[in-house]
Amino acid sequence: MSDLGTLGGSYSYANGINSSGQVAGTSYLAGNAAEHAFITGANGAGMSDLGTLGGSDSRASGINDSGQVAGYSWTARNTNIHAFVTGANGAGMSDLGTLGGFASVAFGINDSGQVVGMSYLVGDYAYHAFVTGLNGVGMTDLGTLGGTASWAYGINASGQVAGYSYTAGNTAQHAFITGANGTGMTDLNSLASLDGGDYFTEASAVNDAGQIVANSWLGHAYLLTPVPEADSWAMMLAGLALVGGVAWRRRKLRGA
Repeated sequence: MSDLGTLGGSYSYANGINSSGQVAGTSYLAGNAAEHAFITGANGAGMSDLGTLGGSDSRASGINDSGQVAGYSWTARNTNIHAFVTGANGAGMSDLGTLGGFASVAFGINDSGQVVGMSYLVGDYAYHAFVTGLNGVGMTDLGTLGGTASWAYGINASGQVAGYSYTAGNTAQHAFITGANGTGMTDLNSLASLDGGDYFTEASAVNDAGQIVANSWLGHAYLLTPVPEADSWAMMLAGLALVGGVAWRRRKLRGA
């Protein structure tokens, strides 16, 4: 176990690692007055400050194999929060903008530099999951499963996106998965069902084999694996782990 240290403050936390052992995360600066996104070198060696988009704070959420980091930062005068992506090895922080609202955040990135997360829409009432093109170019609204809000957490090499969305009437939060490059948001509960009134509330990650990690309303974690000989969207429950009855809740970004 190696202590990665800090950027001068009292604590740091890591959120992502790539195949070279480069780590991305967030650390407090000296005096703990602000926190900045960081990247390390190979095998966690050396912590470098990624800076901000002009505001006081930034946070890193994910990193790909070329060292591109995705996260979010306060903009100048700390008036807005925008998703960002960097170049290789953390070089240069680019503002990804929003879907029209005051804020966006990035949570996942694949090796092509496609970034996923969520952004508020015009009016700042609703927020939607998004996916970008290569190297963070262009933000596409993934829509919802009928409700006013959705959120994306993970993306694989083909651009399949995993996350959650509210259903019509905002009565329930359901996990979703998309096709390649974010096309076609599909309710995970339409692909696999659970017993006892339980259902999938969020999909937190998808790997390059199409395996999905999802959490359920009753606090179980599941691994879902595509069935090769069936329809490409057919899924099989491959395993579960009880996680102590945790029901995930997401705070509105305004209160973060």
